[in-house]
Amino acid sequence: MKKMTSLERVQAVLAGQTPDCLPVIPQGFMFSAKTAGYNIGKINRCPEKMAKSHCISQEKYGYDGCVIDVDDAALAEACGARALFRDDNVACVDEHHPAVNDLREIPDLKIPDPKKDGRLPEWLETTSRVTEAIGDHVFVMGRADQGPFNLLSLLRGTQDFMMDLLTEDEEVIYEAMDWAVKVHIRFAKAQLEAGAHATSMGDAYASPNLISPELYRKYAFPYEKQTVEALQGYQKPYSIHICGDTTSIIEDMGKTGAGILEVDWKLDMGKARKLVPDHVVLMGNINPSDPMYLGTPEKVLEQCRNVITSTKGRGLILSSGCALGANTKPENVEALIRAARTFGSYEQLKELSCGK
Repeated sequence: MKKMTSLERVQAVLAGQTPDCLPVIPQGFMFSAKTAGYNIGKINRCPEKMAKSHCISQEKYGYDGCVIDVDDAALAEACGARALFRDDNVACVDEHHPAVNDLREIPDLKIPDPKKDGRLPEWLETTSRVTEAIGDHVFVMGRADQGPFNLLSLLRGTQDFMMDLLTEDEEVIYEAMDWAVKVHIRFAKAQLEAGAHATSMGDAYASPNLISPELYRKYAFPYEKQTVEALQGYQKPYSIHICGDTTSIIEDMGKTGAGILEVDWKLDMGKARKLVPDHVVLMGNINPSDPMYLGTPEKVLEQCRNVITSTKGRGLILSSGCALGANTKPENVEALIRAARTFGSYEQLKELSCGK
């Protein structure tokens, strides 16, 4: 089969076709910064260096796509939350001093302009720079930071928000979520307009590891679905990333309309592939800790092979289950790419599809 570019490879999978080999898109913004000789905490306000780090790392390792991410605090910060900056790590939200002390205050907050407020313009410029530099042959996913449920958690303070879910009037929660989804959608649209081939949300606090599947379906799922519907006019894929063991909600996630589901290492990919519609691409789910940080290339190859075999390589993008740490072993990233070429070649995928 004719060799594809990285972009063509990803687009083939998204279109339900068989690529020349499975694409690899690690969640690697911290690892990329380290590869380029930077510390993520020192370049999170410098689009030139953030973009440079993605381009350097992608060229060095040859993976097929870049997830443009900065930290989990930028969107909340633009809404009024206090961000804590650390030279040796990503920025985070100071949840000891939440932006609001009552969910009823949420609708009074300003909906930020992604082109003007906080660090969002720098995030968008990073996406634009990466797309301009390598977007003609490499897939670029411009993350739109936190999903509505996560954003509300950070603005209210996670512990207090979890209590609100159990004690607060439903209509108060819905009104707050209505506000939060508008914020996220506005940033997601800006990412697509900045040139990204796709955009996405991180909605980790909606994980079954933190809330029940019933609460997910009640307060997170409707707004994830609303986001996808709001972006349909762009005709570009939307991705949802939820950390932890999402076995009990993966079928629901597949009904949001999202074209890509980024799933963590705790999920059985074989089961997920059976529960999610064929047209929905699963992106994951190699453990970023062991084997990517603690393990060996051999262990990376083994885990990748299991993922490919269990899903038969259908609708699959190999990736880390969550963000790779800055100190991820380079040889393990090389093994991740090698696994896709070895076990996910066109010939191997055809054999798997025939049940051989």
